[in-house]
Amino acid sequence: MTQSKSEDPHKYDYLLVITVAALLIVGLMMIYSATFALGYQLHQQPTYYFIRQLLWMGLGTLALVVLARVEYHTWRRFSIPMMAVTMLLLGLVLLIGEARFGGQRWLFNGSIQPSELSKLVIVIYIADWLSSKGDKIRKVSYGLIPFAILLGLITGLIVLQQDLSTAILIGITSLAMFFIAGGNLWQIMVSGLLGGGTLFILITRSAYRLSRITSFLDPLNGDPMGDGYQIRQILIALGSGGLTGLGLGASRQKFGYIPASHTDGIFAILGEELGLIGGLVVIGLFTFLAYRGFKIALAAKDSFGTVLASGITCSLIFQALVNVGVVTASLPFTGVPLPLISFGGSSLVVSMASIGLLLAISRRTMPAKQAKKEGRREVNGFRRRNRGTRLSGVSRPAKPKPAMR
Repeated sequence: MTQSKSEDPHKYDYLLVITVAALLIVGLMMIYSATFALGYQLHQQPTYYFIRQLLWMGLGTLALVVLARVEYHTWRRFSIPMMAVTMLLLGLVLLIGEARFGGQRWLFNGSIQPSELSKLVIVIYIADWLSSKGDKIRKVSYGLIPFAILLGLITGLIVLQQDLSTAILIGITSLAMFFIAGGNLWQIMVSGLLGGGTLFILITRSAYRLSRITSFLDPLNGDPMGDGYQIRQILIALGSGGLTGLGLGASRQKFGYIPASHTDGIFAILGEELGLIGGLVVIGLFTFLAYRGFKIALAAKDSFGTVLASGITCSLIFQALVNVGVVTASLPFTGVPLPLISFGGSSLVVSMASIGLLLAISRRTMPAKQAKKEGRREVNGFRRRNRGTRLSGVSRPAKPKPAMR
């Protein structure tokens, strides 16, 4: 019996590539539909935002191809320098960053958002850190305490930029990686409680964050032009779309009713124009992306690959869940773009670079020196030394192949 071609090592996961391509095409269609009037109004060019997104997509494609071709263990050697540069950028934006929409998050005239760039770097660094600890992460002195300090420092810098939503996404992604790597459940519960308490303090000490919670609890009550205005307009858009939608380009709410309709509110425009069916198709594509991502994680040849692939997948899917949850009034309103679909250079390039890294892991390659260092136990399954992993089946040794007849 020969191994299935789709399961051969050194082959890219082409089903993942097709899924990402479909999401990118949907994104381009919706961005053009949501911005042609805005582009003409502000820049006398209906395709202004569409062309900019195409340019960013070209840069993202280059990043995807490069990261897919580079052996993924390479990034492990540079995880500390990359993390140092990321921390520098997060600190720099607090000093000279450009303030927009109530936050100071941008550099270079709004072109670069360091908190977006930090998402991938932090996942790489934490994957390296967790996989290097092995069973030691179960000990408080090696696991919970240094993990909490590291995570607190990173998210603290992002919170200072008034970007609480990104800090939350990084926090829950890191906790998921800690859980997958085999961290003790009680340590994860303690971390969650500490994070939840901190979040409660940050919300109750901020008037605008508290008003968002109030409008979320009762979005249809109070001043229709007040705090609940945006979610009201989003719900109108979704309701207008019905089952099949008004038709591509036929949205009415994009004409100034939904603020940032091409970024945070893009799923509402999609629901209005393509209806419930279109929305479910997009959710289905993200679900399949999650399936392929975790399948790659299960097939990885070492702990670093498994935790890294899981972290990348969690990061993208959590972000998509938050965006869709906000648009459907299932979560309090917050500014989180929909990965691969919303307009935005930093978000798109980082998302595509993340996919490139997933594709590199899908090839299941490992340099000879790395394989020798990890040892045969690492190559055959998923670290027998780390028996506490939460990924099903990965701690079992690989089954021998039947002899060819």
